[in-house]
Amino acid sequence: MADPRTPAVRLAVLGSPIAHSLSPRLHLAAYDVLGLDWSYEAVECTGAELADLVAGLGSGWRGLSLTMPLKRDVLPLLDHVDDTARLAGAANTLVQEPDAAGRATRRGHNTDVAGIVRALGDAGVAGATDAVVLGAGSTARSALVALRDLGAARVAVAARRPERARELDALADELGLALRIVPLHDASTVLAGADTAISTLPGDAASEVALPARLAADAALLDVTYAPWPTGIADAWERAGGRVVPGIDMLVQQALIQVRLFVGGDAERAVADEGRVLAAMRASVGRHPGRPWTGA
Repeated sequence: MADPRTPAVRLAVLGSPIAHSLSPRLHLAAYDVLGLDWSYEAVECTGAELADLVAGLGSGWRGLSLTMPLKRDVLPLLDHVDDTARLAGAANTLVQEPDAAGRATRRGHNTDVAGIVRALGDAGVAGATDAVVLGAGSTARSALVALRDLGAARVAVAARRPERARELDALADELGLALRIVPLHDASTVLAGADTAISTLPGDAASEVALPARLAADAALLDVTYAPWPTGIADAWERAGGRVVPGIDMLVQQALIQVRLFVGGDAERAVADEGRVLAAMRASVGRHPGRPWTGA
């Protein structure tokens, strides 16, 4: 007889370090609303350990959330990769399910792109035309895909190492984006005319970016950082009259899409009572609509 204390479905977020992750709060809040006795834990895992961990997932496992650099490392371990994850070069979600023969198959998804689009949408950003991405790392790829989905035609990337940003040329071509690359210290030259900006720089690294004397009217900045908060660039952007979208909103929204995938296997299909699920997820990390984000 199965141990009644053992959840029927297991999930986890992997990374190193991972103890700080807010993902368990978000997911457990969602499954509580949905009445699902599912477990979701934070598991310390490095890239060197990932293959063995994935290979050892038993039938009780439904999936994994992945942090960098595991979002890249997991790609060769997957049976199927969705198009968004292919473009972004990163899968932050692994969904495990049996095939027709009962063998475990593992599908990779990227929910960061949808998280960016939905977080900006919540702030009233329904579309973008001239956009800027600060940073040229892995998250910049997801930002470019999201800006394509928002209708952007032109994107500038401001990077500490412009030569590294040239790796984004092929992606921009595939997405149909006109790409301009500038050094990070010249970011103000492209931010001046931007209607949308996304900072993918870690921590408070973007605080060194000099803003233009004037921002475009209603210019929006999504800073993917959520701790520490507020960041220097978020403070400066608000003082310059722009709209700031904190990274916690992206985190919550991408987690909601993960919940859809884990529960129903479909990123586009809402879960039951999704409004209440989303409210519970936000509350679990102290994100209350209408109030400034001050940290979890």
